[in-house]
Amino acid sequence: MAGLAREQAFRPWVVDVLLGVGVTAIVSIVISANEGGRHGPERVAYLWAFGLGALMLARRRYPVLVLAVTVLGLFAYYAVGYPAIGLAVPVAAALFSAAEYGRLAAAVSAAVVVTVVSVVFRLAEGQDFAFVVGYELAGHVLLMGAAIALGDSVRSRRAAQADARRIAELTAARYQQEAQTRIQHERMAVARDLHDSLGHTVSVIALHADVAREALGRDEDAARSALELIRSAAGRSMVDLRRTVTLLRSPDDRPRTVVSLANLDAVTQAAGAAGFDVDVRVDLDTPVPGPVEAAAFRIVQEAITNVVRHSAGSRVEIRVRQDEDRLILSVIDSGTDAEAPKAGTGQPGIGHGIAGMRERAESLGGRLTANPVPGGFAVHAELPLVGPA
Repeated sequence: MAGLAREQAFRPWVVDVLLGVGVTAIVSIVISANEGGRHGPERVAYLWAFGLGALMLARRRYPVLVLAVTVLGLFAYYAVGYPAIGLAVPVAAALFSAAEYGRLAAAVSAAVVVTVVSVVFRLAEGQDFAFVVGYELAGHVLLMGAAIALGDSVRSRRAAQADARRIAELTAARYQQEAQTRIQHERMAVARDLHDSLGHTVSVIALHADVAREALGRDEDAARSALELIRSAAGRSMVDLRRTVTLLRSPDDRPRTVVSLANLDAVTQAAGAAGFDVDVRVDLDTPVPGPVEAAAFRIVQEAITNVVRHSAGSRVEIRVRQDEDRLILSVIDSGTDAEAPKAGTGQPGIGHGIAGMRERAESLGGRLTANPVPGGFAVHAELPLVGPA
């Protein structure tokens, strides 16, 4: 990188030196032709050529000043009476430099001044009008115009390249930001999945651990059944955890999971084991998109987890149906649930169950409500089957 920076800093200096050498060489050759003038090609005349070339070393920093000194130097040269060196050749490089660095008005004005002064001066000396205006003027004007046009085209191309670099940088920054946003969304999705899955499992384990503790020494069959449910719930949780870790390691390899509305028994079993009468009705006309089905499954899972944790009722109704372009689901329990509404408030130490369900629904462009109803508590969600615009 350091070598590249030195090379980039070296190149402009080389270009300026070569341009200065070219101006000095061309003007010196024209002086040596010894055409016109009151004095021959003396050493001072060649010093003029060297001075015009040396001005190119300052053309990048002071383009207008270099142009003005070049024009005045040309006038002074002819005023002294040295051999003719033309009109456009000595100032072409200065005109090019001024146009290259955005001083287009100064370049055009200088070209007009040089042309007018030269024509007036030569005609005042008695030179032939047809030769000065009809023969030489067009060539001088075309050469100066070409120098200005070339300088302006170089400036335009340089500006276009700078714009392209800025656009590329902005595009790269936008892609990076979008990638970071996707990563953040994926992390949130994984966090919600783990919260729902592990939260459900922990609730089931805690519930049946209490059952097993109370049944020890009194009802071995009940204790054994509770421990079996604990083992089964822990096993399913480990499967979900391994599947999530596998997905994080290989995001392009998305294995088929049990997160499906056809597998609601995996989450309703906990409510049934806790003594709830579970009524499940799933009415789907067509296959549901994967993200919508996964969100619906997790919403039902979290709602059942809240029922097991907080509800004092005895019945849970789960309804899932398709209404044109929406998937409508509800989970209603028959108990008084005073704690569940707090779960959606996001208060520290209380939990984020309802907030997580609401985030799932809203991430798909849907909506979710969770409120007490007469005789119990209801979670209602509507998820669009088509992604949000």
